[in-house]
Amino acid sequence: MSILVILEQQNGKWHRMSWETLAAGQQFGATLNLPVEAAVIGAPALAAEAATKKLAKVYSVEHDALKDYTADAYTAALEALIKKANPKFVLFPHTYQVRDFAPKLATRFHQMLVSDVISVRLEAQPVFVRLLFQGKLNGDVRVSGAGPFFASLQAGAWRADSLESGTAPVEQFTPSFDGVKIRQKPEAPFRESARAVDLTAAELIVSVGRGIKEKENIPVVEELAKALGAELAASRPICDAGWLPMERQVGSSGQTVAPKVYMAVGISGAIQHLVGMKGAKTIVAINKDANAPIFEVADYGIVGDLFEVVPALVEEVKKAKGV
Repeated sequence: MSILVILEQQNGKWHRMSWETLAAGQQFGATLNLPVEAAVIGAPALAAEAATKKLAKVYSVEHDALKDYTADAYTAALEALIKKANPKFVLFPHTYQVRDFAPKLATRFHQMLVSDVISVRLEAQPVFVRLLFQGKLNGDVRVSGAGPFFASLQAGAWRADSLESGTAPVEQFTPSFDGVKIRQKPEAPFRESARAVDLTAAELIVSVGRGIKEKENIPVVEELAKALGAELAASRPICDAGWLPMERQVGSSGQTVAPKVYMAVGISGAIQHLVGMKGAKTIVAINKDANAPIFEVADYGIVGDLFEVVPALVEEVKKAKGV
């Protein structure tokens, strides 16, 4: 028995969530005392890179039918691999591609995919925790039976910087496609609308909410972002009003981010926003309402008028930088 982590790549490049999922797999393995293995589909060079992590083994899944993604081919290939590896748990990053094929794969083993998992509680059997109703509720999903159990993990729920390095053997696995019908014709992968900025890659984010009052005041917070060298983001009301482009929205209907520092300025902390930024390593909140929900998740909080606090912070940052 083992934990098998399915790593995702596109055109020979890692999907950023692959390392987060692998870090989660390492944590599960350490807690459950199970070896952790990984699988890379259609990218031998990346399988060799994955082998530099602390793993028992890396499977390089190779076949001509896997050069371009199709749900039928990926399902057949991973079904064969899982039957060979016999894992207890199969973990995926919660990506568009995984949502396409993983439920079908789980069904092949008379199981369900527990999707968009944000945490795990380890009891007699692990309990997967996932968000419901846009983050208003947490749902506990208890798995039973012999497994294997399938779960996809939400972006930012585990941190890639906790990933442990090591040396692992690489085993080539070539699945048989005899009798397999690949009904789809490979097409260009789904892409989200083009963005001028990818907040998911930002290490520092300054986010603004309704406390800014009006569009003309946005430069107050923008100046802080510039001083810190951070990306400017916003809560949904700001983007819905057109004060900042939708690509800068953080939350359940925007981007999910996990920066080193997330500074929430004038943001009350509605659950829909918290869903998108709870993976931040350090959260700093500025709000004049001492009872604002954002302070419940903040590591540091300033109760005060942002129009007084933010300019003072900008001045101190510039002094520290010698500007």
